[in-house]
Amino acid sequence: MTETYFNYIDGEWVQASSGEVYSSINPANADSILGYFQKSDQRDIEVAVEAAEKAFKTWSKVAVPERGEVLFKLFNLLEEQKEELATIITKEVGKTYKNSLGEVQKTIEAMKQFSGEATRLTGETIPSNDPDIFGYTVREPLGVVSVIAPYNFPLGIGIWKIAPAIVAGNTVVFKPSSNTSLISIKIMELFEKAGVPKGVINMVTGPGGVIGQAIGNQPKIKAVSFTGSTEVGLALGRAVTNRGGKIQAEMGGKNASIILEDADLDETIKNIVISGFYDNGQRCTGTSRLIVPRAISKEVITRLVEAAKSLTVGDGFDENVDNGPIIDENQLNLYLEHIHDAIQDEAVLECGGKRLVDNGKDKGYFLAPTVFSHVTPEMRIFREEIFAPVIAVIEVDSYEEALEVANDSEFGLSSTIYTKDLAKAMHFVKHIETGVTHVNIPSNYFENQYPFGGKKASSLGPREQGSTALEFWTEYKTVYIKV
Repeated sequence: MTETYFNYIDGEWVQASSGEVYSSINPANADSILGYFQKSDQRDIEVAVEAAEKAFKTWSKVAVPERGEVLFKLFNLLEEQKEELATIITKEVGKTYKNSLGEVQKTIEAMKQFSGEATRLTGETIPSNDPDIFGYTVREPLGVVSVIAPYNFPLGIGIWKIAPAIVAGNTVVFKPSSNTSLISIKIMELFEKAGVPKGVINMVTGPGGVIGQAIGNQPKIKAVSFTGSTEVGLALGRAVTNRGGKIQAEMGGKNASIILEDADLDETIKNIVISGFYDNGQRCTGTSRLIVPRAISKEVITRLVEAAKSLTVGDGFDENVDNGPIIDENQLNLYLEHIHDAIQDEAVLECGGKRLVDNGKDKGYFLAPTVFSHVTPEMRIFREEIFAPVIAVIEVDSYEEALEVANDSEFGLSSTIYTKDLAKAMHFVKHIETGVTHVNIPSNYFENQYPFGGKKASSLGPREQGSTALEFWTEYKTVYIKV
């Protein structure tokens, strides 16, 4: 019998006000229901906010290093339950078990880094013009805040947003993606075992539009951290800022990788496969535009097509599989729509471009890794994020044109260049319009100790992670003392 799960509010598992539920399915087999979850609405957000508001009065007074102890306990729990967590992620997201283990490991590394930030929640002392005045600053929590997490890294992003929020002394209302509600239940269980008091973290599941609107319009929620589409992030940002709240949004990307003539093509193609195809193309920092000089474009396309065709797509638990399914039918239909439009726009389909239905794949949402050539900036496939294993190849005549094409986007999240020319590499780093960039490294490479975020329509507000992680979750108080 399929289990029914509940919201987590004030340390208790409770039913939604609506009395309705929805299902979460395995994208490798849509007939496999992983659980039923609460279909919440604004009423449940109000209850969660009330619990968080009550808990803030005591949690904000706990010494910061003591709050940080929770994260020390948390990364040990993550280590102990690594295999179980990876299994749930693969069932719910579809990524390979190997990549799911990688997500758990990245989350452990993030908690190790964030736990140290508890002793670095610092202000500063500043000399006063008056010798009898001692002036300094302290950083204080905001109050009740909210975290809205996506489906592609449901454990990692959910936890590495919540962790700095609570270390800073805030209390949280958490809204996970409906596609990944089961792993989010585990997140609540982990924080509870790590010693988080009741009411400090509260989780409400349900439809994104309904819950997102309730969070955006709730004046008691002082800040919202969101990861998802640009359209939703911008709308949420307007709602939050219009009522005086703070917004941090990591949104879409149409990330470019440039290959120059002197690049090591063997290593470069491996990196493009990692950043453009792996994880089913469902990484916001993944490569979706590949910009190459005409002189080497034929060789690059040939090698990339060979690599794409060599990938094995199937159930993520199969040891020989490189990619599992994408997340759901909506994403499948978006992929097919983009493929159709690209062909209509006269881009050349080099490989892929179809749903895979052989060997039982018809019950899931499996896609062939796809390569298009002869893509131009006027095409939809050049402009819009697809969030699937699709790479569009654009041919150029020079490095200067390649840089111009890379910057010709409303997005500005991540990028990379492959070259041995140090001067061009450094010029690229200086002039590329992205918040994260790389040289001879896949565009989706990251480490938790560095700040993360984009430019243009890819991000709103302060950066996540690294030394900047606590900035969004605190505000400064300036103190002048004269005795």
